[in-house]
Amino acid sequence: MSKPQTVFILFGLGLLAAYSIYKPFILPIAVAMLLSMATTNLTKSVSKRFHSKKIATVVMTILMILLILAPIAYIATTGIHYATKLDINSVNIILVKAKELLKGVPYLGDWAKKYLTIEQVLPYIQNVSVYLGKLGSKGLSFMKDSALVVVFYSFILYHQEKITNFLKSIIASSRREATLMLDEISSTMEIVFFSIIVTAIFEGLLFGIFVSSYGFNGLLLGFIYGFASLIPVVGGVIVWLPVSLFAWSEIGSSAAITIALYSVITISVIADTFVKPVIIKLIKEHFLKSTTKIDELLIFFSIVAGMGSYGFWGMILGPAITTFLITTTKTYLEYNRDR
Repeated sequence: MSKPQTVFILFGLGLLAAYSIYKPFILPIAVAMLLSMATTNLTKSVSKRFHSKKIATVVMTILMILLILAPIAYIATTGIHYATKLDINSVNIILVKAKELLKGVPYLGDWAKKYLTIEQVLPYIQNVSVYLGKLGSKGLSFMKDSALVVVFYSFILYHQEKITNFLKSIIASSRREATLMLDEISSTMEIVFFSIIVTAIFEGLLFGIFVSSYGFNGLLLGFIYGFASLIPVVGGVIVWLPVSLFAWSEIGSSAAITIALYSVITISVIADTFVKPVIIKLIKEHFLKSTTKIDELLIFFSIVAGMGSYGFWGMILGPAITTFLITTTKTYLEYNRDR
């Protein structure tokens, strides 16, 4: 066996051994790496401002904590207080009002009278309670992963130059092609990072400000809607539907219907479907002045596809994997063309 073959086998064994040890941390490390690539230019600006890489790392880590961990902690602590307000009496009031609303509607009136009773609905409420319990355990797991992402992000950001040079050296292509590939991924991740932040804040503000006019905690619900808006298709529904039902029991049916219509038309249809791709385009071309050639709609759909496959962190992984596929395909085609 030749020396290169021996080295290759040992390298492969080392990778397998490392995978067996670091398997639980691969996702947080990958997300942290992509976030560091997304904030490279911002980190350089902070580093130049303070003339210190350490200070820049601390500032960016604090910023990441405020963007990821702080809203989640606020939702978890403040949201529990409001969740306890929806008791059996509130549910019964909602059911009574729903039956009154449907009383004169053919077929639906009889159906509501038969099925919209506390005895019929109570088993579903118990199932929801079980689901919320499972969701709470997943929330703790998400908090743990988020904390790991921040820790790895801080480490990778401080050693980013060394890590980038290492990645360039192991990519199976020329150093120029490796640099172009990493630059393309970094540019795409920068667009995705700022687009996600801007759209989440934008939709959270739209919902929070509107429901605050009905006496709700606009800050809390704005945070929740901002996070929920990142979930494809049903993201907004899991927020505005419970708020509408609660408004129905405490305020009135007109308030509930208004909140529902506003959420569907203004946010889900106009803001999410039409405004979000425009925001991505504006951030790419005017704010970041990025020269990356990946299409804005492709970025949008890669975020949706990524979240469908990997959950919350898929909004980071989806565009990165898509960009990596595109850049490697370009490299392969150029290689064959040169040959």
